[in-house]
Amino acid sequence: MSTTVVSSGADRVPAVRVGARSAVVLALAGAAGLAMFFWPLFASPEPEAMAHSADAPLIFIVAMPILLAVAVAEMTSGGMDTKALALLGVLAALNAGLRPLGAGLMGIETVFFLLVLAGRVFGPGFGFLLGAVSLFASALLTAGVGPWLPFQMISSAWIGMGAGLLPRRVTGRAEIWMLVGYGIVAAYGFGFIMNMWFWPFTAGIDTQLSFVAGAPVVENLQRFAVFTLYTSTWNWDTGRALTNTAAILLAGPAVLAALRRAARRAAFEAPVAFTERRPG
Repeated sequence: MSTTVVSSGADRVPAVRVGARSAVVLALAGAAGLAMFFWPLFASPEPEAMAHSADAPLIFIVAMPILLAVAVAEMTSGGMDTKALALLGVLAALNAGLRPLGAGLMGIETVFFLLVLAGRVFGPGFGFLLGAVSLFASALLTAGVGPWLPFQMISSAWIGMGAGLLPRRVTGRAEIWMLVGYGIVAAYGFGFIMNMWFWPFTAGIDTQLSFVAGAPVVENLQRFAVFTLYTSTWNWDTGRALTNTAAILLAGPAVLAALRRAARRAAFEAPVAFTERRPG
């Protein structure tokens, strides 16, 4: 008796299958991430600048087990096999190596385009894990570990997950333009939400851009929108959006083809058919 692996449509099968239990874990991780960013709008934070330097280590301790719980839930439920785990390690290392090429230069970020493309090919669960692991690995590589790291990890995880949730039926040139549009939205969205982690503590006191403790949420969000517009939207976020656009247009088709070839060879969740081999 011999074993034959049937791998048709393997590039359409997510590398990390998100079952009901995993979906619950992802939802909890997302809710915890939102709380990480927006709690100052609903509670009076410490007035001193960079108050997150005290609470971020605790947030990191809470966030990391959640991310690990996603991986454990996937592994134990059969949603993530050793091939997917190995691929996650390779792509995370590659993405971490790409980040130093543009970090700190007027918003030029080379870490997001591969995250978007991999999330597109391998699905939302894989994209979530890749985003978190990539930013963690790149922080170790670039000595970028700080109170901002857990916020970067969860934001990047959302970007990878969102790419995996894009419509699957879009193909060809339309797919590239869809990914370009998503890359632009992700670039501005990343800048917007990352500003929230420090804005209540560094915008000054009694200015039009300042956070007002105890003020209505809508009022503080309006102040925050103006702060973001003036400090990052027209420079850092736009640089990030242009980088994503150029990278996806120039390298997107080739990278998508390579990732889908890897998916076909890995044959994630491919059914195994047993056929009887007759003598002679």
